[in-house]
Amino acid sequence: MTTPALLAIDWGTTRFRAYLLDSAGAVLERVSSEDGIMAVKPGGFPAVLVIRCGMWLARHPDLPVIMAGMVGSRNGWVEAPYRQCPATAADIAKVMVSVDIGNGRLARIVPGLSTRDASGAPDVMRGEETLALGASLENGTVILPGTHSKWVHIENGKIRSFASFMTGELYATFLAHTILGKLREEPDDPSGFDRGLEAALRPGGLTHQAFAARTSVLLGDMDGHAVAPFLSGLLIGSEVDAGLAMAPTGGEIVLMAEGIIADSYARALAARGKSCRIVSTEGCFTAGLARVLQASEQTEKV
Repeated sequence: MTTPALLAIDWGTTRFRAYLLDSAGAVLERVSSEDGIMAVKPGGFPAVLVIRCGMWLARHPDLPVIMAGMVGSRNGWVEAPYRQCPATAADIAKVMVSVDIGNGRLARIVPGLSTRDASGAPDVMRGEETLALGASLENGTVILPGTHSKWVHIENGKIRSFASFMTGELYATFLAHTILGKLREEPDDPSGFDRGLEAALRPGGLTHQAFAARTSVLLGDMDGHAVAPFLSGLLIGSEVDAGLAMAPTGGEIVLMAEGIIADSYARALAARGKSCRIVSTEGCFTAGLARVLQASEQTEKV
């Protein structure tokens, strides 16, 4: 069996994922559970780690353990303070926070990052920095769709800045808690997505165009089957327009997504004349933590 080089842990709000990696960053073994930080009782993090990864820890007593994600938030194991952008893998590695995982053995937690946009508005992310580092991008933008989508700007391999968009949360809110959701009929009509992309380019702003979902149904311009796809197209189109406006000129666009989400963002980008490279989340996470470990080891040698 290949000798493991790192125990990489993605500990988020609702999920726990751990990977045993070799020196090349390949996954040798993996475990996953619903032990996200919100399901862990105060003081219970060491026990969960032992339950899920105890076999690896016992077999490999000298194996480095690095964790990323919400485990380093105020509600996690211990808070790993945000590191201000710009930041390289080495910058992040230098400020990881150590925690005792039993018998005097230490694990390290990757900090989140903070930034400010051109107007001075603050922004933060936690976990996405590891994903962005693993995207193998020298110059360009990494798009991470989600409840709070992130557009991470990379320059010479360094995370220069980023911007967050509440696209996923707004979509869920529109359908569950507004009058627009009451107009939705299933099954969804995919053609509504392209109509939403077009609406995002019209004047009046997001909330004005969102209301058009209602009036379009009332006046017979669109039926209820197109409502949800229309809102998806409107929100993703608005995000893409703003994200492109805030991104540095030039460079590659990397889209970290799968399935219908990847298809939707790729379509939105194509509608704006942009192409993208689609990569997997798991592969980027493991590559990102392997990169942090390598940077940490190089720093220690200096």
